[in-house]
Formats: sequence, structure tokens, C-alpha cells
Amino acid sequence: MMRKLLPIWGKFPLWMHMLAARILRPRFQVAVAALIFDGRGQVLLFRHTYRKFEWGIPVGGLEFGEQPEEGVIREVYEESGLTIQVERLLSAESSRMFKHVTLVYLCRIVNGEFRESDEVSDMAYFDVEDLPPMIFDEKGLIRSVHGALWSAA
Repeated sequence: MMRKLLPIWGKFPLWMHMLAARILRPRFQVAVAALIFDGRGQVLLFRHTYRKFEWGIPVGGLEFGEQPEEGVIREVYEESGLTIQVERLLSAESSRMFKHVTLVYLCRIVNGEFRESDEVSDMAYFDVEDLPPMIFDEKGLIRSVHGALWSAA
């Protein structure tokens, strides 16, 4: 059932997503996200079934009482079947528009094979200079982290 409803939700206008989030979510939310690069510097993106811009980094909400590193590992596994290892915290940013903080971790895949879920229908690696249409803030984050990692190499 959820598999059918999420793509429909993705077709609603962005203002409706924002309104629903303000009404239905807790007053303050913490999100966890994983940035995963392959050996060539390409970034792993998931095709989300519920987003207006389908492609994006693996991200999800932290559950009450859950440690952030455990949360990002759980989210990636639930959405893709992949087991990741957290290498380090990259950033903690408070949204200017919403009441939430996003913790972004540099991660690497250690096990598993991709399997689609209700929330994610596909995954692919993309060159940082040839990203698909996606949320602007995520593009900026990817390019910034990529530049820092590969200019130091």
C-alpha cells in the first residue's frame, strides 16, 4: 500500500509537502544523512519514491533515543539493504526554513546488495559534475565535501 501512496505524494506541490511536515512532524527533528563516494570520487545517490526531485543522498529521521551513527546505519540499511560503516561526522547544520538539524556522515559500504524498498527504487553512482536534478542544498553539500576530500588526496 505504502509503495503506491509514496509516488502519488511526490506529485503534490512542494508547498503541500512543507505544510504537512510542519503539521505532522515533531516540533524539532534531527535528520541523519550519508555521503558515500566510490574509489573514483563518484557519489552514491538513491532514487526516492516520495520526492519531487527523486535523486538524493541517503537521509532519514533519527528515532527517539537512537544514537546518530546508529540512525544513519539503520536508515541506509532499511532503504537499500546495504550495510555501511560511518567514517566521520562531516557537518551538523540547522535549517533556516525548518525546525530541524541534519547530521551528515561520511560513510562507506561494507556489505550487502541493493534491494529496493518502499522509499527507494534505485541507486547509482554519479560524477559530481554531472548530478541529476536534485535538491539544490544536497548538490552544494556533495560538491563541497568532494572538493575537500579529493583536493587533499
